[in-house]
Amino acid sequence: MGILNVTPDSFSDGGKFADLENALEQVQRMISDGATIIDIGGESTRPGAVEVSEADELARVIPVLKAIKQRFNILVSIDTSKASVMSAAIDAGADIINDVRALQNDECLTAVANSNIPVCLMHMQGLPRTMQSSPSYDNVIEDILVFFQQRIDACVSAGIARERIILDPGFGFGKTLEQNFHLLANLSTFGQLDLPILAGLSRKSMIGNLLNRDVELRLAGSLSTAMLAAQQGANIIRVHDVQETVDVLKVLKAVTDNS
Repeated sequence: MGILNVTPDSFSDGGKFADLENALEQVQRMISDGATIIDIGGESTRPGAVEVSEADELARVIPVLKAIKQRFNILVSIDTSKASVMSAAIDAGADIINDVRALQNDECLTAVANSNIPVCLMHMQGLPRTMQSSPSYDNVIEDILVFFQQRIDACVSAGIARERIILDPGFGFGKTLEQNFHLLANLSTFGQLDLPILAGLSRKSMIGNLLNRDVELRLAGSLSTAMLAAQQGANIIRVHDVQETVDVLKVLKAVTDNS
């Protein structure tokens, strides 16, 4: 899954792809590099981020979504937590909804239930602007498992078929450095839920803080976490650096196939 941030303030590439032509050129690059899903985000969810208006988010993501679907044969995911954006994106041809708030808003639950496309439910403790202030868990793995089961039950009760659900444990979203790496080391535990797992670790602060690297110097750390996540059973790897990650995953597959 290649990341396309059409925001002015995302932590890694804010502003680079806010222009439609720049965005489409980036999509072409990511497809050529091996991406099979493009994830469009119109609102930054970095720590400390403030919410954008519904109108602004719609203006950012819908024209890009329509242009991508017109020009490319590629699955497109919309990274949003607003019901109106979800509905507009579904009408415009989105293939997946990716919600960092796991459809905890009833209107979002209804918007996805009224469609037939998959949804990714992410775990986050708190809100983006406050989530890293003091994350606390009894047991981070068990707590996330309980959260996932609650959200799966809510989705199924709302009419979303279980087979439409993807799970994302939310690396960097309300977790300490130690908790993030404990989560990565035990990612395979979520396989017991028998649903696809999405892992998004690309360029995140857990890598920067561990290695003391600024965001533009986190490629090696990002690639290592991508491989570790895939080895732990992640089905979708969400990244900024598509070509390099595809290379790593091809090497992993060659070794796995010949083991």
